[in-house]
Amino acid sequence: MVDRYLTVGREGVHESEIKRSRFLCALAPAGSEQAAQAFIQKIRKEHPSATHNCFAYVIGAEGRIHKASDDGEPGGTAGTPMLQVLLRREVRDVVAVVTRYYGGVQLGAGGLVRAYGGAVSAALDELGTVERRRLALLTVAADHQRAGKLENDLRSAGRTVRGVRYGADVRIDIALPESEVPAFRSWVADSTSGAATVEAGGTEFVDV
Repeated sequence: MVDRYLTVGREGVHESEIKRSRFLCALAPAGSEQAAQAFIQKIRKEHPSATHNCFAYVIGAEGRIHKASDDGEPGGTAGTPMLQVLLRREVRDVVAVVTRYYGGVQLGAGGLVRAYGGAVSAALDELGTVERRRLALLTVAADHQRAGKLENDLRSAGRTVRGVRYGADVRIDIALPESEVPAFRSWVADSTSGAATVEAGGTEFVDV
């Protein structure tokens, strides 16, 4: 089971020019094939006069769902090298669309592979990536008297506080690596003299 992977934190575009052809690589996070396809259609609508709008996407922590399209370029010279860059750099839940405006100079098969793969690589370098890690979701329930200090202690300890809810008691939502759960439970019990409880809520991939 994959416990961590990289993804892009935001949508963005990187432009490059090779032998008078313009290559615009648009990257975006995509948590599903539907989201990836919607982004591809969006870019195509933005560039209806482009020579090609080639794409590649990788969905899921293990990258089991992936697809690429050359969109009229010679087979294997556009979508495949784009996909290979995403897989090689272990970026997941991401879609890349490289829009090409032909500049009148043939690049050849090798040149196209380098251009399309390079466009994705440069876009990743410019936009940057974020780590997404599988964390255990926990809720700490405490009375109002203890909750303020407990929340401050959690944040001071570098814990990921996902939210605080006020009701009959105060419920603080926490995310942390599963291996740290037993020690965390002991810490809560010690710091609150057993007055606070810790409830498990499954696991989720969280940007860290």
